[in-house]
Amino acid sequence: MLMAHPAVLRNLIEQYETLTALGAENGGPEVRRRLDDLAYTLCVSTGTRDVDAALIAARHQLPGARPEDDSLLTA
Repeated sequence: MLMAHPAVLRNLIEQYETLTALGAENGGPEVRRRLDDLAYTLCVSTGTRDVDAALIAARHQLPGARPEDDSLLTA
């Protein structure tokens, strides 16, 4: 499987998270379309089928990512 360049993944993640934080899903049609396009591109770039899995996969492909998901571990 081809892998997206980390800089591309980082950019996609940042754009998606910014639009989500700004409430793009409740915005106009152009903004919602951009959010949908970003979600689709993230899925294609990571070989996943939903945006949540794509975000996780993309983050794990970035330099410095941990090999194990410790998000469920308590401090």
